[in-house]
Amino acid sequence: MTDHGIAHPDFRLHVVPAVVALASPTWQREVWLDRARFENLAYTVHVLFDDFCDADDPQRSLGYSLRTEQEVELMAHLGTAYGTVQDTVGAGAPDEAYLDSPHWAAVVAAAARLAQVMVHNDLMALRNLHEAGHPWPPVTAQHGPEGQAEGS
Repeated sequence: MTDHGIAHPDFRLHVVPAVVALASPTWQREVWLDRARFENLAYTVHVLFDDFCDADDPQRSLGYSLRTEQEVELMAHLGTAYGTVQDTVGAGAPDEAYLDSPHWAAVVAAAARLAQVMVHNDLMALRNLHEAGHPWPPVTAQHGPEGQAEGS
């Protein structure tokens, strides 16, 4: 996977959707509270705190799954906001308790700001890749009916 801005763009493919999910109360209620769905709050938290980032100490993810110091700062803010809710409702509380917490709005707001910055930075990285000669979709040779490149 080519991305000259971070070492693990494959990690980022998990982090960005997790942040976007935390920024969307509608998604949270429709998906996380539906027991038939795979994704829930615990899954999202594992992505951001354990598997592909450490929202409690995001500086270590700079250059791996986070692109900029601004993303590190905003991820730390998100980690703090989530920690406040977890301390209030308890680590073992059901998803509904988190979503109903008076502190949950701070999590959503922090995630929304981070999502905005991450998506913007990804678009800029894509533009930079394109300008550096890595167009998307990739340019391929035109093939004739027999699988040979035309003009050969």
